[in-house]
Amino acid sequence: MNIKSLLLGSAAALIAVSGARAADAVVVAEPEPAEYVKICDVYGAGYFYIPGTETCLRIGGYIRYDASLGDGNRVLDGTKAIDSQDGGVNDTWSKNARFTLKTWTGQETELGTLKTYTETRFNFGSVTTAKGADGFAIDSEAGNKATDLHFAWIQLGGLRVGKDETAYDSFIGYAGNVVQDTIIPYGLKDTNLISYYFDAGNGFSAVASLEEGSGADTIDSYVPHVVGGVKYKGDWGAITAVGAYNSNWEEWAGKARLDIKATSDLTLFAMLGYGTDDNKATNFYKPWTGNFAVWGGGTYTVNKKVQLNAQVSYTDFEDFAVAANVAYTIVPGYTITAEVDYFKNFDDKFKDGVGGIVRFQRSF
Repeated sequence: MNIKSLLLGSAAALIAVSGARAADAVVVAEPEPAEYVKICDVYGAGYFYIPGTETCLRIGGYIRYDASLGDGNRVLDGTKAIDSQDGGVNDTWSKNARFTLKTWTGQETELGTLKTYTETRFNFGSVTTAKGADGFAIDSEAGNKATDLHFAWIQLGGLRVGKDETAYDSFIGYAGNVVQDTIIPYGLKDTNLISYYFDAGNGFSAVASLEEGSGADTIDSYVPHVVGGVKYKGDWGAITAVGAYNSNWEEWAGKARLDIKATSDLTLFAMLGYGTDDNKATNFYKPWTGNFAVWGGGTYTVNKKVQLNAQVSYTDFEDFAVAANVAYTIVPGYTITAEVDYFKNFDDKFKDGVGGIVRFQRSF
């Protein structure tokens, strides 16, 4: 056997072995087509379809840091404002950090739009560790606060059920764009409810709500609290009225509000509240002292980055408050607000106080 024959034989053997191995090779399956998240613009910006469903989801929230000083810390969390006189941390600074997570869903059905909304708040800040004889904090320390499930409702068409703020507040709207808008309180009460919203489509809308209340104002019988409201909204602004019946105390209360778009840069509002106090001085729907209270203010947009906000409030019990701030948007979604507040309380022997607050908020 010569060298040429040996080389040819070896080559043939290698080809045969390679062919046998090729026959046994594993065939790799082609990858499944990627399923990309689809944008859902039916309900506004930020929604996307949950894969495999017809439900649109939006996730958002904010991170906030508040630092309040002087007498302003008395109303950092919407509590009653009085002159600082009992020492402790509340004579200096009070701080609070918050993370809020929000979710929205929407889906079209044969019975109308099916919507949900949730909002959960996590707080870390000044926590009271000791109180004086008047019930206000004289000492505190930083720590975790209670987690707040602020909203958790389902709405099909106009029918809403679940955890919400009372329609007595949410339908008419909140006060001004100031941080301390509740120095003289007008509402912001949480409740379980069954509400129906009606939109006539020509600027007119209405609401009717059966509510459980909360805290000491939770219903104590089969009779719920009742809220009703009507609104007309146009290009010039809006006019709204709401009324409420507290079944526990058999007290009535109502609010009327006027919103005006004075110019493209200036908006104004005025709100009047009136309530009975035959059986209780204040209640779920009349948290202010006296029979009536007024709130008024406005927002002026200087440019895309700067807003000026102010609010004045007063009760027939001679409680009085003023709040004014400058809100500066550093970049879209991140705003710093500096505010000064003044208040005077009749039931604190006409003592007054001045405080301030700085808020840093990143919304997404």
